[in-house]
Amino acid sequence: MSLVVVEHLQKWFTRRTGLLALLRASDGHVRAVDDVSFAIGEGETVGLAGESGSGKTTVGMLLLRLQEPTAGRVLFAGEDIVGFKGGQLKAFRRRAQMIFQDPYQSVNGRFRVVDWVREPLVIHGIGRPQEQWDRVVQGLERAELRPPEEYLLRYPHELSGGQRQRVAIARAIVLEPRFIVADEPTSMLDVSVRAGVLTLLRNLQRALGLSMLFISHDFSTIRVMCDRTIIMYLGKIVEVGPTAALIARPYHFYTRALLAAIPRVQAGARPGRAAAPLEAPDQVAVPKGCRFAPRCSHRRDSCSQEEPPLLEVDPGRWVACPFYTE
Repeated sequence: MSLVVVEHLQKWFTRRTGLLALLRASDGHVRAVDDVSFAIGEGETVGLAGESGSGKTTVGMLLLRLQEPTAGRVLFAGEDIVGFKGGQLKAFRRRAQMIFQDPYQSVNGRFRVVDWVREPLVIHGIGRPQEQWDRVVQGLERAELRPPEEYLLRYPHELSGGQRQRVAIARAIVLEPRFIVADEPTSMLDVSVRAGVLTLLRNLQRALGLSMLFISHDFSTIRVMCDRTIIMYLGKIVEVGPTAALIARPYHFYTRALLAAIPRVQAGARPGRAAAPLEAPDQVAVPKGCRFAPRCSHRRDSCSQEEPPLLEVDPGRWVACPFYTE
């Protein structure tokens, strides 16, 4: 059963640059998310991967209503959160939380650990002071900051990067949510502490029955964390599949290029020929037809005429390319 269902989600930003922008409403749109649909099951972790500018972080923000969509629906437990206001939106945010990328910016430097982790409980009016204290201690314990009493009265500058991210995780789970968006939660950490944080997230997901959207550009972390993986390019989904199968045999030429650019993943995979150098795309001048065609060494004349739909080509495998068997 799906907890989160995304239907035809769009987020376009107006880009204004230069003097001419003062004389007209817009000189182009950044199509950060452009007609995206997918679902996340109860207790499932879905990976969302793509290079910078693919739209993956924007999707995560939209799923939590931290940004407003241009169009489309986001269903959470069957309810469309796009229409939520006031108390409805506040109640939803008790059930859905985010873990941000940078532990140095996501933790308020003026708050002690206990104040920062307790703040969501105060906002939502949950428990009396002693109960809130107990839940903070439990959150730190679950985040493997032990003994928690050693961390309660510390300030962020007294913690390492890994400890700060664990505090951020404790804050995210203190409300006992059903859904978490983790936006590259280990990318800012030293390699030596990444494995521990990933193991913590995986154990919490299983122990608490969380559904999770795990956003990353690192396939080694996606392989560890995710049941299924979605690949995005220029605001569009180009491939979806079970993580192990997608990494072992990528279908879309963009996915092959991403994997070919990561030697440690390529060594255990069958990525085929790299499709293109991974250069940053232009999100305003979106090409006609297949968006990846200008960078694809397998492109044909038809690729620049019509945008290929995302089709299920094998059970659980979806790809937006008619030539994926090459």
